Amino acid sequence: MIYLVREPGPELRPWVRMLWYSRGMGFAHRRERILPTGCAQMIINLARDYILDCPEGMPETHMPPALIVGQRSVYEIVDPSDMEDLIGVVFEPGALPAFVGDTADRVSNDYVPLQDVCGRAGALRDRLQELDSPNERLRCLETYLVDKFAARRDGGKPALHPAVRFALRELGQSPSMTGVDAVARSTGWSERRFSQIFREEVGFSPKVWCRIQRFQRVVRRLHRGEEVRWPELALDCGFYDQSHLANEFRAFSGISPTTYGAASHQTWANHLRAE
Repeated sequence: MIYLVREPGPELRPWVRMLWYSRGMGFAHRRERILPTGCAQMIINLARDYILDCPEGMPETHMPPALIVGQRSVYEIVDPSDMEDLIGVVFEPGALPAFVGDTADRVSNDYVPLQDVCGRAGALRDRLQELDSPNERLRCLETYLVDKFAARRDGGKPALHPAVRFALRELGQSPSMTGVDAVARSTGWSERRFSQIFREEVGFSPKVWCRIQRFQRVVRRLHRGEEVRWPELALDCGFYDQSHLANEFRAFSGISPTTYGAASHQTWANHLRAE
């Protein structure tokens, strides 16, 4: 399997965390569990004219081949056959409104056809399919994104609100509920107003965002294969105790942290074999 990651150039760094491309065939399993990170993505299937939607316990359905995948706070189940020839973008938190021209919370835990956002998504997909190499495709997608974000800026779409940028930085360092209260006070706004602006730009309330970040801290530690002392891990990652960690982990992933730890040999921290 080929999997490439491209870091964006300076023009895109405020908006895009990374661009990626995958190509593979003959997967040994039919389903993968994708864990939530809180970041929105754009994905384009270059192998076939649809992307599979695989709701747990329900029949799969076909979605358009190019999608905006809203930031998620719950896991999803996907068919790895979509990764046969797939290209995508991981947006930075708070970048989605500048791309879609709407608030981020409109697409949280949901999908939007790229065509509905861009109008000419089919032309972008056709262009990507015409290119031969993965690196050429990534460069093409990056150029498209530079133009797209430039158009939004020229159209008067503001950048990330300074208070939200400050909150993301502070809460990234210490994702705790007490941290949310302190950050809200620092903005000079009421907690309610601060939560509204944050939710519109990031997609979740500050408290949900902190919960996702604490969960991701645990995921990263477990994926590294460290020897686990659960009480210490819980406190290090901002949980009250081991029980709190276990309950939160299951709420976001649908599995226990010990189940995840047993599968930590997986290539990607947020992808696990589901069957």
